Amino acid sequence: MSASLIFICFLAYTLLLFIVGYITSRHSDNESYFLGNRKSPWFVVAYGMIGASLSGVTFISIPGWVSDSKFSYMMVVIGYLFGYFAIAKILLPLYYRLQLTSIYTYLLDRFGYWSYKTGAFYFLLSRVIGASFRMFLVINILQIFVFDSFGIPFWFTVVLFMLLINLYTFKGGIKTIVWTDTLQTTFLLASVGITFYIVRDHLGLTLSGLVNNIFESDYSQMIFSDWQDKRFYLKQLVSGAFIAIVMTGLDQDMMQKNLSCSNLRDAQKNIITLSWILVPVNLLFLMLGAALAMYANQMGIVMPGTSDTLFPEIALNHLGVVAGIVFIIGLIAAAYSSADSALTALTTSFSVDILGISRNSKLNEQQRKRIRYSVHFSVATLLILVIIAFKGINNEAVIAELFTVAGYTYGPLLGLFTYGLFTRRPVADRWVPFIAILSPLLCYLLSRFSVEILWGYKFGFELLIINGLLTFVGLWLSSLRLSSPGKVIR
Repeated sequence: MSASLIFICFLAYTLLLFIVGYITSRHSDNESYFLGNRKSPWFVVAYGMIGASLSGVTFISIPGWVSDSKFSYMMVVIGYLFGYFAIAKILLPLYYRLQLTSIYTYLLDRFGYWSYKTGAFYFLLSRVIGASFRMFLVINILQIFVFDSFGIPFWFTVVLFMLLINLYTFKGGIKTIVWTDTLQTTFLLASVGITFYIVRDHLGLTLSGLVNNIFESDYSQMIFSDWQDKRFYLKQLVSGAFIAIVMTGLDQDMMQKNLSCSNLRDAQKNIITLSWILVPVNLLFLMLGAALAMYANQMGIVMPGTSDTLFPEIALNHLGVVAGIVFIIGLIAAAYSSADSALTALTTSFSVDILGISRNSKLNEQQRKRIRYSVHFSVATLLILVIIAFKGINNEAVIAELFTVAGYTYGPLLGLFTYGLFTRRPVADRWVPFIAILSPLLCYLLSRFSVEILWGYKFGFELLIINGLLTFVGLWLSSLRLSSPGKVIR
């Protein structure tokens, strides 16, 4: 597939986003940017959040995981159902009752200044690293298959990508993203479905024949009963529930879309609908991974590098032009969906939580808007620098490790919100930042040496739960010296 054709697809898709962005951002203000004026239709938000949940990393990685992990990831997805139910019944009522713009404002009212800033800081840190990592993977593929052919340096590709995202989001924010996410989800799902159909054609099977072959193969194994295995089904199930809670319910990026719904009931319908849609969507990704693995085995294709290369290698070099175009559009859709919402959420959190523009009565609407514009472009510049730094590291293992470390920051958020919601005890607010640093550090060390100290046990996603538990215990210990009940919002 030629670089020129991929570039044309990139430009055409970007132009479509600009058209949607222009239509949706007219007459926008700060309330539109942060919360979409709380007028987003719940079913549009639910559908669009599919694309936001499935980032470029997911788009590339899940099909590649099948060779090693089989369908064990489905147990995580089933666990999501329980996590999303908890979000709908516990977290969303809290957020709507307090009329929050940033969900971390709850920590200020419940615990105090340092707890609030700790929660916001950890979101900003994890989102900057996480969003940069996701964008780096996608931009790097575009660089290899497109921009290298034109002699364009990587840094310029990054700047171009972020500039385009800036231009269609800086005015409308969430009001725009709710609708662009809908567009991007459509292209993302169409890409996976069409690729699956093309692989079926190349394998010479009927659709039902390919599905039967997949579920009769070893790839379809979902349940692993060895408790020491990372894929142990109970670990996956419980971990899935908590992953959904922290990476959706305690994540400003994902919650900002939910808070743009007109009322709590619509937001709850949105999150429950999303949880059930994600089950067949993730199953489709896994089925595509099995189909690609079968095709690679049949054709004798040796995969270069890591499992992440399975989908792009076969789609771009073995299945023809149509499959290549479909893959590129799906990849771009996943990248844009992840990047634009992250940029908006980071801008919101920094403006509200760090600069406090919502609480500053001395600022008028125009001054708030100017500050928000400055933060928006500053955050974009920071993301550019981090992505270029990842390229400078030039070591996928190191970058992946940084991404993993960023994931540890969700543990303290889980501990803080759980402690706040399910106890009436205060905390020693000034000690919260230290507790929030110590908990992830202990978890990281535990993960590195678990085989040696825990009789061969290997941690998987459940480490998140332990991280939150350590934070909870630290908060409880900090409260022992306090005699006053403190302020409680339940």
